[in-house]
Amino acid sequence: MSKRLQVVLEDAEYRDLERWARRQRTTVSAAVRRALRELQRSEPTREPQRKLQVVREAARHAYPAPDITQMLAEIERGYVGGEEQ
Repeated sequence: MSKRLQVVLEDAEYRDLERWARRQRTTVSAAVRRALRELQRSEPTREPQRKLQVVREAARHAYPAPDITQMLAEIERGYVGGEEQ
């Protein structure tokens, strides 16, 4: 089922929105729906259970990494731009 949403805009804002929709070759309504979907997808998930699940899945894997001394030395060389042979 669809729901109607009413948004009040200043005249200049609406004209800008119309121009933007025209450039996108779509209606104002379709352009706004698409923009809202994109905005929603760009937001990080706020579901703590999902975040925990992702962290737990990642923790189950063994990723190759040097020991901390080697990592810090490599980072330091990166800061000073030097290459150690």
